[in-house]
Amino acid sequence: MLSRFASTLTAFACAALVSQAANALDVKLEVVAEGLNHPMTMVSPPGDDRKFIVEQSGTIKILGADGKLMEGDFLNIKHKLPPLKWEFDEEGLLGLAFPPDFKKTGKFYISYTSQLRGDADLGKQLWYAHTNTVSEMRVSKDDPNKADPNYERHVLQIDWPQFNHNGMWIAFGPDGMLYVSTGDGGYANDWGIGHNVTTGNGQDKADLHGKMLRIDVNGEPYSVPKDNPFVGKKDYAPEIWALGFRNPWRCGFDMGGNKELFCGDVQQNSFEEVDIVTKGGNFGWRAMEATHCFDYVNPNKHPATCDKTGMIDPIIEYKNCSNPDFAAKGDCEGISITGGYVYRGPHKAWDGVYFFGDWSKSFQVAQGVLFAGKQSGGKWAKENVKVTNMPDFKDFILGFGQDNQGNVYVMGTRSRGPNGEQDKIYKIVP
Repeated sequence: MLSRFASTLTAFACAALVSQAANALDVKLEVVAEGLNHPMTMVSPPGDDRKFIVEQSGTIKILGADGKLMEGDFLNIKHKLPPLKWEFDEEGLLGLAFPPDFKKTGKFYISYTSQLRGDADLGKQLWYAHTNTVSEMRVSKDDPNKADPNYERHVLQIDWPQFNHNGMWIAFGPDGMLYVSTGDGGYANDWGIGHNVTTGNGQDKADLHGKMLRIDVNGEPYSVPKDNPFVGKKDYAPEIWALGFRNPWRCGFDMGGNKELFCGDVQQNSFEEVDIVTKGGNFGWRAMEATHCFDYVNPNKHPATCDKTGMIDPIIEYKNCSNPDFAAKGDCEGISITGGYVYRGPHKAWDGVYFFGDWSKSFQVAQGVLFAGKQSGGKWAKENVKVTNMPDFKDFILGFGQDNQGNVYVMGTRSRGPNGEQDKIYKIVP
């Protein structure tokens, strides 16, 4: 999700921008659900044709196997959230994950920004914004289309300095473990209250901000898998699977191929990046912004050299319009990446194509962009996506979803903030 501040709004408001992509992939968008409030993602449980829609405002709705939106909410946790700002916010209900044994246990997991927990220390009570929470929930015994409103078990809680850079994508991997993405804690440039002064949180080995975490939910409140890469290593938090992230905004496991984990990681002012997240990997932030050395004191300029030892480059990067030089030249393509999914649906020509997007080219008006990542010879290239049946499609791109058949969906809105009930979900089709 967008992670920028008012100081860069002049760059956001620049005129229409020229795309760098030499090629374009033609698609159509089919509306599958509408009348929603800021849908973050859409997830199907294993072996289940229902699709569960996560709304930022604190509710989960169900798109039935018949393609119709069920009345009422599957889950409503609005009372657990901090008050959301109608004009723009990065807080709210952000993630949903179903374990492999969901049919048997009825348990599922959500991630959200809760009110700052009462047992946080005094310094946090004075300055911190909220607590990011991953909770175990369960389905009602009386109705499979309703959650049990009286059950919640907190699995993971991390106190958060600012309202933004939450990450909080969650999913169970092919190994049955729960993966949790975390942003660097908020504000900008990975510095300030709640940030490691020396390295930033992204490179702080003992801190859970700016990481990909991997935990076993079968514990109290969870347990750390013994094969996590930093278990038993001094100065490392054992929950860490990978580090060096700014705001991994929407990730997804490939349903086919090598089951790789793709993440769109929102960068600062100049570049955006897509990563394939690997065990023990360091993806650079805040030493790096995509493939470029980064100076948190002077974020629009990039040092010619820096220590890149052990850091992994993204598979895709593109220029960010928050950098005034790029905006002036018209060769930038967005301001905040939104990660997506690898297509594994029925249209075989798209098999292995990674669909993702950018929230918008402008902060002021909706100018979302869709992209397609294609691999050839071990290298990835980005193409623009052309929506042939909606040439004026310009929604803010909030997130993506994927069903059990491998189809990919786009979460779109014309509103910057979680207000109203006019948002839509589109299916990407040939």
